[in-house]
Amino acid sequence: MAAALMPPLVVSLLLCLLAAAAPTASAARAFFVFGDSLVDNGNNNYLLTTARADAPPYGIDFPTHRATGRFSNGFNIPDIISEHLGAEPLLPYLSPELRGEKLLVGANFASAGVGILNDTGIQFVNIIRIGDQLQYFREYQRKLRALIGEPQATQLVNQALVLITLGGNDFVNNYYLVPMSVRSRQYALPDYVRFIISEYRKILSRLYELGARRVIVTGTGPLGCVPAELALHSQNGECAAELTRAVNLFNPQMVDMVRGLNRAIGADVFVTANTYRMNFDYLANPQDFGFTNVQVACCGQGPYNGIGLCTAASNVCANRDVFAFWDAFHPTERANRIIVSQFMHGDTDYMHPMNLSTILAMDQEGL
Repeated sequence: MAAALMPPLVVSLLLCLLAAAAPTASAARAFFVFGDSLVDNGNNNYLLTTARADAPPYGIDFPTHRATGRFSNGFNIPDIISEHLGAEPLLPYLSPELRGEKLLVGANFASAGVGILNDTGIQFVNIIRIGDQLQYFREYQRKLRALIGEPQATQLVNQALVLITLGGNDFVNNYYLVPMSVRSRQYALPDYVRFIISEYRKILSRLYELGARRVIVTGTGPLGCVPAELALHSQNGECAAELTRAVNLFNPQMVDMVRGLNRAIGADVFVTANTYRMNFDYLANPQDFGFTNVQVACCGQGPYNGIGLCTAASNVCANRDVFAFWDAFHPTERANRIIVSQFMHGDTDYMHPMNLSTILAMDQEGL
């Protein structure tokens, strides 16, 4: 009624201002990523480390056909989630391009080689350990507040989607890195798993303190079945028993820890992704997913193409879409797309307590 008493030009201006102030339903939410090489978008390109993927044939199927620092032939898991969010791929936090309006999209803080523990990946020397990733997140928020002000910055972070992927390196590049490793002499495997779970809880609690309110926490995939482990430990293609045992101890305890954290907070802040099941589905039934090879890496050398690094001198398969593994440890883009489809639509066996599509729908309705 009041609007009818206002001049039409004033009403139009008010409507324009309201539209500008309120995010549209289709506006992409911010997205933040923490973790290891499964989700690193190129931070390690800016570091003096051997844990890099910035040379061919990495990126062979990326839109630019250039190596970007992603440990993939093309897109990785964060890239594909960004597609579902209707957003551009995240920039690595160390990229000089991440400034101004680009900050509103979010940032990728992940660094290949890191784990839950600070001594994981020490052979890679200069990587962004998880404590430093969280410190960079604080630094990012300072830049964001300078750009859009404190209330809007807090809202952007609270409403953002967060992905964290840790744990695999704490076994592959720590406990089982060498025979009689420091950690394996310090802890029996069940005690080690309890220790890293307790440390992971501290990391997730810190993320919550820093404003994260929608966090996907991935479990560890079938580490014993990757080409690198098959090359070292498999006689007839069977998965490495010790790593499989480690994963089977870690994943259920991680889920229990996350549920306990949600109970303590009083809200479903953290959502667990059963990446073991997501990966094992296509490893156990490759033909159902269009794969012809789920043991040999597309790029590599030696048994299962699982020895050493993927380089320009390596064997490279002609059709990446029929291989589950790109290199000795990491999935192809096609496998990553299968994994993300379960993030989006999987039932509670895959995503607990809800999948990403449900999260996005609930948040859009303001529930």
